[in-house]
Amino acid sequence: MSSFDQNRVVVLAVLETGLSPAEAARRFKVSRQWVHVLLIRYAQGGEAGLEPRSRRPATNPAATPEEVRARIRELRDELAAAGLDAGAESIADRLGREGVRVPAVSTIWRVLRAAQLVVPQPQKRPRSSWHRFEAAQPNQTWQSDFTHWVLADGTDTEVISWLDDCSRYLLHISAHPRVTGITVTTSFTKTAEEYGYPASTLTDNGMVYTTRFAHGKGGPNAFEYLLKRLGISQKNGAPYHPQTQGKIERFHQTLKKWLAIQPPARTRVDLDAQLARFQHIYNHERPHRALERKTPAEVYTSLPKAVPAQAQDQHWRVRYDKIDSTGTVSLRYSGAMRHLAIGRTHQGKRVIVLIAGPDVMIADIMTGEILAEHTIDRNKSYQPKKKQKLPPEGESFCQ
Repeated sequence: MSSFDQNRVVVLAVLETGLSPAEAARRFKVSRQWVHVLLIRYAQGGEAGLEPRSRRPATNPAATPEEVRARIRELRDELAAAGLDAGAESIADRLGREGVRVPAVSTIWRVLRAAQLVVPQPQKRPRSSWHRFEAAQPNQTWQSDFTHWVLADGTDTEVISWLDDCSRYLLHISAHPRVTGITVTTSFTKTAEEYGYPASTLTDNGMVYTTRFAHGKGGPNAFEYLLKRLGISQKNGAPYHPQTQGKIERFHQTLKKWLAIQPPARTRVDLDAQLARFQHIYNHERPHRALERKTPAEVYTSLPKAVPAQAQDQHWRVRYDKIDSTGTVSLRYSGAMRHLAIGRTHQGKRVIVLIAGPDVMIADIMTGEILAEHTIDRNKSYQPKKKQKLPPEGESFCQ
């Protein structure tokens, strides 16, 4: 028997057969109060009044106020227009900063869905199902990669980034006509001067990062040389498996989404200014779900930093020079000029010189090829170059 039919029988038993409300309650196993409620409903609305009614209260004191719902919709539009993440968690963070009582993330999603501002995508693989490397400390691993961006006049540029794996802190970002091995080395040393050296690096297998898959007879590049001398572990992702560098790949998506909203940069100087602005937003204003809604800066500055396993006291200096007509580069060491032999065949080449105490490495600024290594003998002016030891073909210089 349906609820309506049962209610109708109770009422008719009282009205048609003369049963008292108490007798009807006993016979149909309901309360006397309920019999009186049914009689009142029948008197006011006839049989329609006996239809089951929702038990939901007429008002809900816990319901999200309309002004908060409106602000949720506004923030969705504002964040999307700024090229920033506009999901429910980001909106919750913004509401909290504004001093608003923050609804549950699930409530924010319902508000967005009701306004048709999001489309559920249940077919997507959850990010939690990916198993990726996760550093436990800041400076335990720095990830690096570069991506392309086009200036207003159509000129292609390449943007290199260094990202701390543990905190997602963006340590360095800069634009270049083309990212070379020297770009990698100089951006790395510049970043390390500010933040200290990492225990390891993680990159793809591009030639600017490693020559381990090069089929020629060339030796390690300047970046590999530097890491080895500093005792820094060099890790490279498996070929054709970009998920290994998933954090920086995802970072580049976030970067491009933000850049696409900005006025097109006319020059690389303009683009670098935009990148610096984004770096501040990313590090200090954008909480991260994987960081328990903290910003990268909060995590990076609050934890002790890892150091290279074989940390050295040497401080590496970087300088740029040009090989002279005698095939040498000159520099001052221990109060006297030293002339470092490279070879007349290289005269006129622009080079980068990495110096740590008496140890010097000289590389071609265009190709990244190491041209010479020296350990300066303070008793001599002319410094012959060392014989370079190449690793077996196919093996990495840095293990």
